[in-house]
Amino acid sequence: MKSFKRYFPILDWGQHYTRDTLTNDLVAAVIVTIMLIPQSLAYALLAGLPAEMGLYASILPLVAYAVFGTSRALAVGPVAVVSLMTAAAVGNLALQGTAEYAAAAIVLAFLSGVILLVLGVFRLGFLANFLSHPVIAGFITASGIIIATSQLKHILGINAGGHNLLELIHSLFAHLGDISIWTTLIGITSTGFLFWVRKGLKPLLLSKGIKPRMADILTKAGPVAAVVVTTLVTWVFGLHNHGVAIVGEVPRGLPPLTIPDFNVDIWTSLFGSAVLISIIGFVESVSVAQTLAAKRRQRIIPDQELIGLGASNIAASISGGYPVTGGFARSVVNFDAGAETPAAGAFTAVGILLAALALTPLLYFLPKATLAATIIVAVLSLVDFSMLRTTWNYSKADFTAVAATILLTLGFGVEIGVSAGVGLSIFLYLYRTSRPHIAEVGLVPGTEHFRNINRHRVETRPDILTIRVDENLYFANARYLEDYLYDRVVGDRGLKHVILMCSAVNNIDTSALESLEAINQRFEDMGITLNLSEVKGPVMDRLSRTHFLHHLSGKVYLTQFEAVKELSH
Repeated sequence: MKSFKRYFPILDWGQHYTRDTLTNDLVAAVIVTIMLIPQSLAYALLAGLPAEMGLYASILPLVAYAVFGTSRALAVGPVAVVSLMTAAAVGNLALQGTAEYAAAAIVLAFLSGVILLVLGVFRLGFLANFLSHPVIAGFITASGIIIATSQLKHILGINAGGHNLLELIHSLFAHLGDISIWTTLIGITSTGFLFWVRKGLKPLLLSKGIKPRMADILTKAGPVAAVVVTTLVTWVFGLHNHGVAIVGEVPRGLPPLTIPDFNVDIWTSLFGSAVLISIIGFVESVSVAQTLAAKRRQRIIPDQELIGLGASNIAASISGGYPVTGGFARSVVNFDAGAETPAAGAFTAVGILLAALALTPLLYFLPKATLAATIIVAVLSLVDFSMLRTTWNYSKADFTAVAATILLTLGFGVEIGVSAGVGLSIFLYLYRTSRPHIAEVGLVPGTEHFRNINRHRVETRPDILTIRVDENLYFANARYLEDYLYDRVVGDRGLKHVILMCSAVNNIDTSALESLEAINQRFEDMGITLNLSEVKGPVMDRLSRTHFLHHLSGKVYLTQFEAVKELSH
């Protein structure tokens, strides 16, 4: 049963489900549903898909996550960044608006689901760690700029396109002469209203004596109000006959049962994009889930989150949806609204289902400019350039990774940007660790502590050299350590003992072991002993399984103080 609960967390929290929990989950579901209806329509538009696919991606995937997910507050569904990546990936295979385009998006959801599921079952969630936080921050910032820019065509009522910022700006300027006045009026008014709702409506309502919970619900209903008002205005005044683009007919009914196209060529073309979408979606979801769980002293299981998100994406693929993940804004709203279990997501799915059954005919006259305004207001909150200043002050290498990710994403598109960011992060990591910090240390007077001779007043002996390596020893830095030690001891005729202080070494691989053997042999030929101190247990266990310790010219000491004390006699 314990193993069963690991894969089906619903069996765990479901045992303790009470009437009070149900009430809190239902209230949270109502608030998130109000927020999700316009968002799901808008993000489908961003992905270049029919509006109804956004609704479909917000029903069965939420139920799947409620069964398999471990976060009590994560709200799964369509999100801006994944929608943009979907458009970039599927746009290479088919034209927007075609059946092939929608079919490819369904395949992409299925592929992402399978990848996440495999990673979860084999507990490979650690692979996402190669996507550093600075790279993610840079990518999301650049994506937010691209998304907001891409929606200006709907705000202005013109035809424009492009896969990167330069193409989008060029296309927008080329079509400025085609601006629709009525569309622009709706778009700018909706955008201004939504920005005001986000910042100013709640304080206004509270000042009028409305209770905080009701004020919060009304604030979250801001996008719904924009949808209702602009739809009514368009219908009453017939603005669709004056150049205002509308959503048009949205099919009414249950999500369709869809089977992904098992075409090898499509799978091959989308596989790389599916990997990127899976990893980025997972990192974004887990970051949000862990933050919210910590506030309630709860925990999530990252590998099970992979399974939960994988199940959600597979559910999206068989119900006419497209790739989904956990959304930051919706999850925070879900948390603040009092959601206590993943059941809140399932109740939200019921709300979206009712909307798909009853409300879709009312969306016919909904202006696309209103949905574009919803997207712009949502994604501009993701744009954060403070990471550039932070990394510039703290780590120039991380600054390089952030700046490169932002510039490449803006200049060449989302897939190239994030791929380059990951590649650069790994390269910079290898470069840093291949040239580790190595300090010559001495004894701090009156203590048993050893510190860097260039930073502290310490005692040293001319016949003993202590070197501390502040990095794991592996193939990339083994030769660097050899060269450093040889350069240091050559010409020092009074030197008799070298101590390698290993307090910061957690691993020594085969290449590094061979280097230590070579150093030991070279020193022995020079009449110098090689000693080790403060070797960690797991490292010592591995060394004891080799011949290195038998051939070591010196000894292995428990502490650095003990080593210097014995070798001084």
